[in-house]
Amino acid sequence: MADRFSAFSFVDRIAALDAGRGARGRFAIPPGLPAFSIFLVAEAVAQLAGWVSMAQSVFARRPVAALSGEMRILGEAAPGEILDLGVEIERCDSEAVAFDGWARLGETPVLELRRCLGPMLPLEDFDAPEAVRSDFETLCGPGARPGRFRGVEEPDLASVDRDPGLRLRAAISIPVSAPFFADHFPRRPVFPATLLLDAQIRLALRLAGETMPPGQRPRLARIEDVKMRAFILPGQTVEMEATLRSAAEGAAELTLAATVGGARVATGRAEFVARGPA
Repeated sequence: MADRFSAFSFVDRIAALDAGRGARGRFAIPPGLPAFSIFLVAEAVAQLAGWVSMAQSVFARRPVAALSGEMRILGEAAPGEILDLGVEIERCDSEAVAFDGWARLGETPVLELRRCLGPMLPLEDFDAPEAVRSDFETLCGPGARPGRFRGVEEPDLASVDRDPGLRLRAAISIPVSAPFFADHFPRRPVFPATLLLDAQIRLALRLAGETMPPGQRPRLARIEDVKMRAFILPGQTVEMEATLRSAAEGAAELTLAATVGGARVATGRAEFVARGPA
């Protein structure tokens, strides 16, 4: 399957592994991409933690996204750059993995994750265990072929309604098929949580921009208390809402929510600061 281990995989090599306790890795962002989202950087860190936890379970179980206490955005990563990745595992057993992690460009920090928790579910429900084991051996050995990621298309935000300066609502349509479904849980395709968060922040940026001082534009600084409550399936429509919680000179805090069919699937909070002339 051409898209497997390429269309949504963001670890090229595991350079150091402390079994069940942590790892260091690398991902070379392909130079031909138009951009590389900070949420794909977060995905890379989470995937490194996933490799540690799957290996610790002897490829019997795998984590799925559920909780992230804090995501601090400290910089940006661009096509052609090489991300250094690290994770420290606080807990790893048959029930869950808890970890902190980071991504850097050399000595320059890009992102930090704190207090992340992922329930561990049977790996065979999501992928072929022997194929995953083989991929892990590749990452720990010669490394995966760099440049295999070809980008991912962002779903369009369709405006639903707005209360200017206070609240915005929009919807995204999850595609029925996409290359990343063949790589992100091939046996049980679901929309990646980091892509949902990317869409939520695109909506939140619009609202945060309405609170900034004249001539300033918002920069995402922090996301807290992210909770994924349910899988989002191919073909579903997700309604998203960003609501202003507080605003001060050059700063804004928003709450985020997403629903499918009226049922809440994700929540979180985002902080924005002014970043200079628009």
